Amino acid sequence: MKLALLGPIAWRTPPRHYGPWELVTGLLADGLAQRGVDVTLFATLDSITLARLDGVCERPYEEDGEIDGRVWEALHVAHALSRSAEFDLIHNHLDWLPLAFAGLARAPMVTTIHGFSSPKILPAYVRSGSAFVSISDADRAPGLDYVATVHHGVDATTLPFSATAGEGLVCFGRIHPDKGTAQAIEIARGAERPLVLCGPVQDERYFSEEIAPHVDGDRVRYLGSVGPAERAEVLGAATCLLHPIAFAEPFGLSVVESMLCGTPVVAYARGSMPELVDDGVTGVLARGVDSAVAGVKRAVGFDRGACRQTAERRFSVDRMVDDYIDVYQGVLRDR
Repeated sequence: MKLALLGPIAWRTPPRHYGPWELVTGLLADGLAQRGVDVTLFATLDSITLARLDGVCERPYEEDGEIDGRVWEALHVAHALSRSAEFDLIHNHLDWLPLAFAGLARAPMVTTIHGFSSPKILPAYVRSGSAFVSISDADRAPGLDYVATVHHGVDATTLPFSATAGEGLVCFGRIHPDKGTAQAIEIARGAERPLVLCGPVQDERYFSEEIAPHVDGDRVRYLGSVGPAERAEVLGAATCLLHPIAFAEPFGLSVVESMLCGTPVVAYARGSMPELVDDGVTGVLARGVDSAVAGVKRAVGFDRGACRQTAERRFSVDRMVDDYIDVYQGVLRDR
C-alpha cells in the first residue's frame, strides 16, 4: 500500500506545544511507517516523522505572522493532490478544504473528521465522495455515511505512570468558555484543592475577565501552553484532571493523556466523554459544579494503576494503527 497522509499545517508535526490534529497525524504516520507501510506525510517542512515528508509550507502559519494560513493551506492541498496518482489512498486530516477538490484526486480519499467548526462547512463533505471516519460516535453528523469510528491513540511512552498523586488538580486545554476553565476554578474551590491551568489563551476577554483575577500563584496557577515533557509532569502530579466542557467535544486528548499518567478525570458528561471515561475506573462523569466537586472526592480513591492499564488497552497508538489499516483495506476493497 502506498498511502498519502494529508496533515494540517497550523502547527508543526508533531507539535512543539499545542496542535492536537498534528499530534494524531504524526503518531499515525510513524506507526504506519513502523509497520512497513509506504507512507508520505504532507505537512510543514520542519516536521519530524518516520514517514517520507513532503510539502510546500516551510513553517506552521500559527507560528509565523508573515504566513497567511488560507493561502498556504490551499497551496498545501494543491501540491498533495498533484501527486495523488502516485498513491493507492489519500488520508485527509485537514478538515473541509481537500474535500472541495476531492473530485480532482486520482486516488480514493478517506477523511478523519476531527470536528465541525460550523454546520456551514457540511456541503463540502456531502459533495466530496470521500469515505469518512469519526473520532467518536458522539461526533457523527446526520446525513454523512461513516465507514468507522476510530478513537485517537496516544504514545504512552511519553507519559510515564505516576503512582503517587499530589494534592492539586489540573485543567488542560484552550482557555475558552467551551473548555469550562472558569468552572474548573469553581470546582477546585469547592473541593478545597489548588488548581493548575495549562493551555493557550484562545479568548483574551474571557481570560482577562473570568480567569486572570483568580490566578494568584498559589491556589490557582497558570502555566501557559506547556510542551510534552512538562505536560507529563503536570498531569502525573495531579490528584485528577478537571474537564468541565461546555460543548459536545469530539474527543479530548488531554483526558486520555491524564489517564495514561494514572490520573483520573472528572469530566462533564457531554460529547465524547461517556465514550472515553470508564466511570469508577478512569474517572467520573459529572453533571455540574456540585456533581464535579463530589466527583473529585470520589476519584481520589481510584486505583491509579488500573487507570493507566485501562487507558493503555483502549487508547494505544498500536490500536489506532490497527483500526486505520482495517479502514484502508475496507475502502480499497469496496472501491
